[in-house]
Amino acid sequence: MDYQRINTKAELAELCEQIADSKLVGFDTEFVSEDTFRPELCLVQVVTEHGMAIVDPQKVPDMEPFWLALADGDHVTIAHAAREEINFSLNAIGRPPANLFDTQLAAAFCSHEYPAAYASVVTRILNQKAQKGEQRTDWRRRPLTEAQLDYALEDVRYLFELYERIKLKVEKLGRTAWLDEETAAFIEEVTTARTRQRWKRVSGIGNLPPRSLAIVRELWLWRQEEAEKRNIPPRRVLRDDLLVELAKRKSSTPDKIKAVRGMNYRPVKNSIEEIAECVERGLNASLDDLKPPRGRAMPPQLQLLGQVLSPAITSVCRRSSLATSLACTASDIRDLVAYRLGFGNAADGEQPILAKGWRAKLIGSLIDDVLHGRKSIRIEDPNSEHPLDFVDC
Repeated sequence: MDYQRINTKAELAELCEQIADSKLVGFDTEFVSEDTFRPELCLVQVVTEHGMAIVDPQKVPDMEPFWLALADGDHVTIAHAAREEINFSLNAIGRPPANLFDTQLAAAFCSHEYPAAYASVVTRILNQKAQKGEQRTDWRRRPLTEAQLDYALEDVRYLFELYERIKLKVEKLGRTAWLDEETAAFIEEVTTARTRQRWKRVSGIGNLPPRSLAIVRELWLWRQEEAEKRNIPPRRVLRDDLLVELAKRKSSTPDKIKAVRGMNYRPVKNSIEEIAECVERGLNASLDDLKPPRGRAMPPQLQLLGQVLSPAITSVCRRSSLATSLACTASDIRDLVAYRLGFGNAADGEQPILAKGWRAKLIGSLIDDVLHGRKSIRIEDPNSEHPLDFVDC
């Protein structure tokens, strides 16, 4: 497979010129994330109108010119499942790649599968078979074999053709604006997730009272700072189960913290005083933003309404060649019903996802019509793969 090897600053500068000279630029990354706070960039594969290239960040550690080249200009940047690629760009220059076309996201607007693996999209759209032999490669090790490099190049080899085919399908379905809206929302979500406090994702906190949640939040913030400082995964600083147990016990006494089983291994043992300070801050923190949201209790019929609406919405999406898993979840449907009926957090004024943007036009409007008696759900064709439909009353 023909490609350029980029191992020097001069070669990277030449690649950046090729990017600037291209209307389409595809790229992918290989990285390792098991042992570090942030994923470690190990390889970058690029395709421009001048051909394919592989950049070795171990030999060209200053990758800023590359990320600037991707972020600047009028070219379309093509990638598949680009969350980490966006993050690498944000880490390097504070901006995402320009005019992103994510083939995983775009394919969901003209097919049933989401999120679909790259090889699956290549097979379905292009009837080609992408290599799968090197998924377990440690991309940090050098030298890389030709088989490993060929595998890496497979991830960009079909990007231009995928772009042209998927773009045409989306245009024919009249969903280009939907894709643009979803891409912007995706980039915004990736960007804000970097600064958003995701402590509510800690496993096992579902039934904790507000005071314990305040302790969880303080311990999580400290854990993030420690992990970033030491460049290790957060759970190596303090496991979730230990964090939750400390929050349940609500004790800031160092001796009582040491008595918790699992708190005697060295990394945690050396941080007992800091952990005690976190617990103390949680014990004294305001609980205003941790109290359960006010609103009317959810009605018993909400679950039933969701169960009736969900399969009908799935039928509509599948008939429309739209991935249901991108469009909405069963929880999203229940949230909209609760919002329209004035239950839950409706008084807070925050709109559910199905009341906004393209989802409101496609799905939210149908649910509204059913709730107001303008449409009903009918078995359109019992022999069809998608038998349910919404019909006017």
